[in-house]
Amino acid sequence: MKFDVAEIDRLLTTTRAVRRKLDPDRAVPVDVLLQLIDVAEQAPSGSNQASRRWLIITDPGVKAGLGKIYREAEGGILDTFARSEAGSDATAKRVLDSAGRLVAELERVPVLVALGIWGVHDGSGKPALFDSVIQAGWSFCLAARARGLGTAWTTLHLERRDEVAALLDIPPGFTQVVLFPIAWTTQDEFRPAPRRAAKEITYMDGWGFTDEQIPLDKRNNPVEGRGVCVSIDIDASSERVWELVSDINTPSRHCGEAQGATWDDGVGRAAGASFKGRNATEHTGHPLIDAALMQLVGAMEWETTCTVTVWEPGRNFAYAVGDPDSPSATWGYRIEPLLDHTVRVEHWFRHGPGMSGTAYAAGQSPAQAEAVVEGRFRMIRDNLNKVLHGIRAEAKS
Repeated sequence: MKFDVAEIDRLLTTTRAVRRKLDPDRAVPVDVLLQLIDVAEQAPSGSNQASRRWLIITDPGVKAGLGKIYREAEGGILDTFARSEAGSDATAKRVLDSAGRLVAELERVPVLVALGIWGVHDGSGKPALFDSVIQAGWSFCLAARARGLGTAWTTLHLERRDEVAALLDIPPGFTQVVLFPIAWTTQDEFRPAPRRAAKEITYMDGWGFTDEQIPLDKRNNPVEGRGVCVSIDIDASSERVWELVSDINTPSRHCGEAQGATWDDGVGRAAGASFKGRNATEHTGHPLIDAALMQLVGAMEWETTCTVTVWEPGRNFAYAVGDPDSPSATWGYRIEPLLDHTVRVEHWFRHGPGMSGTAYAAGQSPAQAEAVVEGRFRMIRDNLNKVLHGIRAEAKS
């Protein structure tokens, strides 16, 4: 039997955390909730142990008690997040406002469903318990969405888990994991949320190695579309981090291969501006690339003209190497403020479509092409990491 893949994908991509559009006045039958749990219990669990337990809460007094605990657990956390750099984003503002509505009105939701599992986490870092709960909880949300019900995955109550346990008579040895407010929704249609493309956050055959997945017969050279992306979290403002990532001489302070750079007009700092970058190394990552450099340039050092392609202060900086319409490579940084007041910085590199020493060496020796690319990309990954750790050290100082 074939499934309707398009409809399944619609279910998967439109199952949202619903907080504002829950109908507080329409009862949810218990038999419907039991159907959802039956579906969710088909999810896998460690060693096939039936250790999950569900608690359906409809009693107004118990819901009121949970609402009180929930508000005490919140304790201004959402307001703190809202005042952070990440909280200033328009999407984040909507999410935080929605979460705040749920905090204020939790007990008005017709049903609350608590999910947990027998056992206590040992703190080893191994999932052990949670890997037997998360998938069942998400199946519950999907099954609810398919029936016109809205849910939200919330864990704020865990800040006061002992009080919740006392209210609900949860015994020792049982771990609370998630609380679902559930109700019929006041609208039928939900849209997929904006998310980064899979190719931007997926690595191929090794950490940090990316691939645009350009068909081989469409590539201008064997390496086109492949790249490297690494990231680091920095306890600093995005403004301070931006000062460092937009400084074209930052790499030369932390990576031996980068030898410095100079803006062509002496000022730069805008999309379309250009600069000269200087590089030198004793080893590129593979002997065939070393040989190609000596053949093409006559030395293990080179200078490139780079053109700024993206200049978004506090967020994104990218530049193309060589012809901006067909660069040999594009390099960049992406800055993402996080809700804990830190900043996540990605440093990335993407090859092509223009020719480079790496592409030339790979094309000249097809049998060793993969070894050539891997050797060079491992060195680039190491260099990118050195730059990011240097940026973090400078930001802290």
